[in-house]
Amino acid sequence: NRPEGRRMSRVEGLRANSSQFTLERKPFCVLGGSIHYFRVPRAYWEDRLLKMKACGLNTLTTYVPWNLHEPERGVFNFEDQLDLEAYLRLAASLGLWVILRPGPYICAEWDLGGLPSWLLRDHNMKLRTTYPGFTDAVNSFFNQLIKKVAPHQYSKGGPIIAVQVENEYGSYAKDKEYMPFIKEALLSRGITELLLTSDNKEGLKLGGVKGALETINFQKLNPNDIKYLDEIQPQKPKMVMEYWSGWFDLWGDLHHVYTAEDMIPVVTEILKLDMSINLYMFHGGTNFGFMSGAFAVGKPAPKSMVTSYDYDAPLSEAGDYTTKYHLLRNLFSLYHTQPLPELPSLQERRAYQPVVIQQHLSLWDCLHFTDKPLKSERPVNMENLPVNNNNGQSYGYTLYETTITSEGSLNSRNNIRDRALVFVDKHFVGVLDYKTQELALPEGKGKRTLSLLVENCGRVNYGKTLDEQRKGLVGDIELNKRILRDFIIHSLDMKPGFVNRLESSGHWMSMRQRPSFPSFFQARLYVNSFPKDTFIKFPGWSKGVVFINGKNLGRYWSIGPQQTLYVPGPWLHRGDNQV
Repeated sequence: NRPEGRRMSRVEGLRANSSQFTLERKPFCVLGGSIHYFRVPRAYWEDRLLKMKACGLNTLTTYVPWNLHEPERGVFNFEDQLDLEAYLRLAASLGLWVILRPGPYICAEWDLGGLPSWLLRDHNMKLRTTYPGFTDAVNSFFNQLIKKVAPHQYSKGGPIIAVQVENEYGSYAKDKEYMPFIKEALLSRGITELLLTSDNKEGLKLGGVKGALETINFQKLNPNDIKYLDEIQPQKPKMVMEYWSGWFDLWGDLHHVYTAEDMIPVVTEILKLDMSINLYMFHGGTNFGFMSGAFAVGKPAPKSMVTSYDYDAPLSEAGDYTTKYHLLRNLFSLYHTQPLPELPSLQERRAYQPVVIQQHLSLWDCLHFTDKPLKSERPVNMENLPVNNNNGQSYGYTLYETTITSEGSLNSRNNIRDRALVFVDKHFVGVLDYKTQELALPEGKGKRTLSLLVENCGRVNYGKTLDEQRKGLVGDIELNKRILRDFIIHSLDMKPGFVNRLESSGHWMSMRQRPSFPSFFQARLYVNSFPKDTFIKFPGWSKGVVFINGKNLGRYWSIGPQQTLYVPGPWLHRGDNQV
C-alpha cells in the first residue's frame, strides 16, 4: 500500500473469491474508515485524510449525497465542497484506496437519507422501489454521477476498489426488483470493481443481491452474527462495513459516548478473525446548514439530529486526536510491516472575543426578500410550493398566514412538520409541535392575522416512513373545530441569495430599539490575524440558525445536548466577519 506500489501494473483488483480478499491476487485486508467530503470543509480534506493514513488505515469510505449534488431536478453540482473527483484524486495521491457508496439512498443521519426532497412533490412517490417516478430520477442522477466516478476505478488506475449497491436495503425491503435495478444501473454505466451490500444482522436476510458480496454492520460483536454471515456466504471474505465507532445525537437527548475501552477489544477481535473492517465513522464532521436528518424508529414522533456529527469517532468533529485514535493506531500498526507515518500536527484554534449584536431586523420586515408568496385556499406543504423553478422548498422555514375573526382553540390536527411558532397580529402566542397540538388564541376584536412559522427540523433518514417526510403544513388546521382556509404562504429557505439580500437591507435597526421576535440579528467578529478554528456558543439564546460570511453553520437549540457550533477557520477571514 505504499505510493511506489501504486505504479504497479494493474492486473486484478479487489476480489472475493475465497475466504480472504485479494488485491493483485495477494491477500488483502481492508482497514477502512468513513469520512464524508460533504461534512468536512474542503480546506481540511487533506488534513483529515493524512490523519487517517497515520492511524494505519488503507481505505477511505464515503457516501455520495444525491440531495446536495442535484438540489433541483436536472441541476447538478459537483463544484467546490462537492467536488467528489478532487476528493478521489486526493485519496489516491495519499495512497488510500476507496470504497464508494453512491446510494442513491445513504441513510447517514442526513436529511431524507440523501434523497432529494423534490421527489416528494409526487404524492404517489414510492422511494427506494422500482416506482417509475423514482427509477427515472435515479437514472438521470446516475448518468451524471457514474461518468464522473467510473474513471477513478482501480482498473483505470484510480483508487476505487469496491462500490456498494444501495445501503441497508434489507431493513426497508419493499420491492424485490429494486436491488437488481440499482446493481444494473451501476454495471450498465461502467462500474467494473467489486460490488458489495451492507446490512445489520436482521437486514442480511433481505438485503443482498446476486453478484454482490454481503457485509455486516454492528457495534457489539455477536459470534452468532458472524456464523450467520458464514452460513449464507461460505468461503467468502467477511467484512464489517460499518463498525459503529460511536453514535449520533438527537436534540433533547443525552450525548452518546462509546468508550475506547469498550471499542478496542471488539476491533481487536474482528481483526483476529481475519475480517476486514470499516470504521463508521473514522471522522464524523458536521451537518452544516439544514442537512441533519431525524430518527423515528420506535418513537412516538421523530426526533431531529443535532448539527454536530462528532459521533464520538476516533477523530473529533474539529479533527482532534482522541484516546480511541491513539489506541487504534497502536492496534493497526501491528498489521503493517513499515512504521506508520508521523502524526500530522493539530490545527490551532482560537477563543475570539465575544461578538456584540449590533443590529436586528424583524422577520416581518424582510418578507419582501423572499420569493413571491403563494395564495392558496388550503395549506400546501413546502415541497409542493411553486418555488425554486418548481422544485418546491427543501429546507428551512415556511410562513403560513390567514385571517381569523375570533379567539378560541387552535388545533393542528397533528399536521405540523415539525414545529411552528404561532402569532396573532405578530404577537407570539405559543408553539405547536408533535407534543402540543392545541393552543388557546387570545381574544381580540375584528379581523386579525394568524401566522404560523413552521420549521422543517430535518427529514427522517432511516426506517419505513421515508415516503411520509413532507414538511410544513401537511394538512388542515382548525380554529374552534372550523377548518381554516385562504392562506398566504412565504417560503423562507434561507439560501445564500436571501441571506445576502438581507445583509444589504436598509431596514436594520440598532439594538437601542428593543427587538421583536422572530428576528435576524447581525454582528461582526473581528479577526486580527490568520483565522483559526473556533466554536460559537449562545448563552441565553433559545433556538435558531447561524450564518458566518453567508455560510450556514447549522442549527442551535438550547435544549442540547449540543451547546456550541464548530466554526472552521477557513470560513473566516482577516478583519470583519459577518455573523
